[in-house]
Amino acid sequence: MAAIREEIHEQLDYVPASFEVVEHVTFVYGCKRGCDEKILSSSKPPQMVEKGLPGPGLLAQVMVQKFNDHLPLYRQQRIFARHGVDLARATLGGWVKAVSERVQPLVEYLKDEHLLRSFVVATDDTTVPVQRKGGTYKGRLWVHIGDEAHPVVVYDYTPDRSRDGPKAFFKGYGGHLQADGYSGYDNLFLESREPRIFEVGCFMHARRYFYEASLRDKGLPYEALAMIRELYRIERQLKKDKLSVDQRHARRQEQAVPILDTFEAWLETHRLAVLPKSPLGKAFTYASNQWQALRRYTTDGRLEIDNGRSERMLRQVAVGRKNWLFAGNDAGGRRAANLYTLIGTCRYHGWDSFAYLRWLFEVLPGLSASRLDQLTPMAWAAQHNLHSKRRDF
Repeated sequence: MAAIREEIHEQLDYVPASFEVVEHVTFVYGCKRGCDEKILSSSKPPQMVEKGLPGPGLLAQVMVQKFNDHLPLYRQQRIFARHGVDLARATLGGWVKAVSERVQPLVEYLKDEHLLRSFVVATDDTTVPVQRKGGTYKGRLWVHIGDEAHPVVVYDYTPDRSRDGPKAFFKGYGGHLQADGYSGYDNLFLESREPRIFEVGCFMHARRYFYEASLRDKGLPYEALAMIRELYRIERQLKKDKLSVDQRHARRQEQAVPILDTFEAWLETHRLAVLPKSPLGKAFTYASNQWQALRRYTTDGRLEIDNGRSERMLRQVAVGRKNWLFAGNDAGGRRAANLYTLIGTCRYHGWDSFAYLRWLFEVLPGLSASRLDQLTPMAWAAQHNLHSKRRDF
C-alpha cells in the first residue's frame, strides 16, 4: 500500500528539572625568574552568596518555590534529593537569609522612590504566626500598593498590630491612604499633621457588613446592598469605557454622588432604629464612622472605590501560611517581606518572577548601590519589552 497522508498525534510529556555544575576558572600568576613580585590571582565574579554553592538560577528557584509556590524548605529539600542533589534545610535557609540581606537596599529603594511618591497607597495586613518557646504569637505582614504611576507592591513585617508600624512606615508620606478602617491608622489622618494623609475608605468592607446582616434581616440590609450595587455598576462602566482621570471624576460626580447622598440620608434615618451590637447595627456603625472616607473616591479620578487589590495581594501570604505554618522569628518575617516585595510586584503585573529573580541575581552583585533604579522589576520589564497584564492599567 502507498501512504496517502500523514497523521500527527501530540502527547504532552514531562522531563524532570535538571541541575548543572558551572565551573568558574580563575588563573594564578607568579614570576618564574626569582623576582620579588607576589603571587597574583584573578578574581571570581561576584556572587549573591559569597563562597556559596548556588548559582542565580538555583537561588531564584528556591525563592520562587517558597514565596510564590508556597513550598516550605523541607519540601524543596525532598524534591532536590529526588533529583540526586542533597541540600540540607539549614543550607537552604542560609540562602534565603543571604538573598534577603542582599536585596534589602532594593526593597528600600522601591519603598522610598516609588511607593511613597504615590498619590494613593492601598494597604492591608494579615497575621503571621511566629515561633517562640512554648508556641507561637501573631506577627503581621502588611502589603502596600502604589498608584498607576508607581505600580510597586511593598510588604512590611511588624511583630504586632500596634499603630507604631504604620506610623514608622509612612513617616514623611503625604497623599491618600486606602485602608479598611483599622483604628491604628487614625493618627496618620490628623488634620494638623504635615504632610497631610487623606483617608480613603473601602466599600468592599462596608458591603461585607451589610451582606452578613442580610443573612438574618431581610429588609434594610437589602436596601443598602442595592445602593452599593449601583455604585459598583458605575465603576464597571467606567473601566469598560476606558475613561481618563478627569472623565472618571466627572462621571462619578454626575452619577455616584447622588446615590451617595441618598445613602447618607438613609443611614441617618435608620441608624438609631437598629440595635448597635446586632449585625445590622455593626454595619450601620462601620458605614457611619467611615462615611467621609467611603465617599472620598469620588473627589479624584485616580482613587478606587475599594481596597480589593490589597486583599488580593495578601492571598499568597494566606495560602503560604497554610503550608509553612509559621515564621521562625521576627527576622524571618522581615526576610519574607523582602522576598514577597520582589515576587509580589511581578505577580501584580503578571510577569514571570523566576525570570526576573534569575536576572536580578546575575546582575545585582556587580552593581553599585547608586544604580538600584536599573534593578527594579519595572526596569527589567522595560529591558525585555514586557507590559503590565493588569486589566485596569
